[in-house]
Amino acid sequence: MITPLGLVILARAGSKGVPGKNIAPVAGRPCIAWSIDHALAAQHVGAVGPVAVSTDGAAIASVARDLGVPVLSRSPDLASDRATVDAAAREALAQLEAAHGPLAGLVILYGNVPVRPAGLIERAVDVLLTTGCDSVQSYAPVGKHHPWWTARVQADGAVRPWEGDVLNHGVFRRQDLPPAHIPDGGVLVVTRAALLLQCPGAAPGPHQFFGRDRRGVLTAEGDVIDIDSPIDLLVADALLRQRAGQPTAAEPATI
Repeated sequence: MITPLGLVILARAGSKGVPGKNIAPVAGRPCIAWSIDHALAAQHVGAVGPVAVSTDGAAIASVARDLGVPVLSRSPDLASDRATVDAAAREALAQLEAAHGPLAGLVILYGNVPVRPAGLIERAVDVLLTTGCDSVQSYAPVGKHHPWWTARVQADGAVRPWEGDVLNHGVFRRQDLPPAHIPDGGVLVVTRAALLLQCPGAAPGPHQFFGRDRRGVLTAEGDVIDIDSPIDLLVADALLRQRAGQPTAAEPATI
């Protein structure tokens, strides 16, 4: 790729699960501040160009500007809980290109992900560049929530396999399960053609913007924390405080 990739942090103001989660305090800072740190750290990669935050929220915009990151205004119709990630990302791409010229694609981060492993963004960008694929997404192991262990519990309490005829696929030890991974929200990188739905052969549907050649980078269990519930906030806060050597709720400060 000759032109650089833009990097946009998507962070709408509204949220039903955790109201205001993008600016909720995590280890003493607004949640989105951690994603901004990760984005700025990734700018040393030659392929990563302009960084911006796309939002409809004044408080989120204020945090971004305080940290030296430009803000892209997110349209109201792309800031509802019915708006799609790719539609918001396409709007951000157009705004970035208007200011900086043509871009090869976008690195997409979510403002509600305060915990990512070091180098994750760089790894995903490297896969995109070296393979020529259409998109790269980070995946975490499912752990004990493996699809083989998914069941249907009926109204009378009877347990049935989710699929097939054998409960748990006959596997009862976690270490005997085949590897399975789930997108963890850590990073998504897409080419311009993929994001604009211009990849021939890409399957239609809500993830058409991933293109046809879709790749993944793996994270370890717990490497990425995506804030979708109050419990996620507690875990992220404790982990980041621990990393910084700060006291947590279970580890009170000494006097």
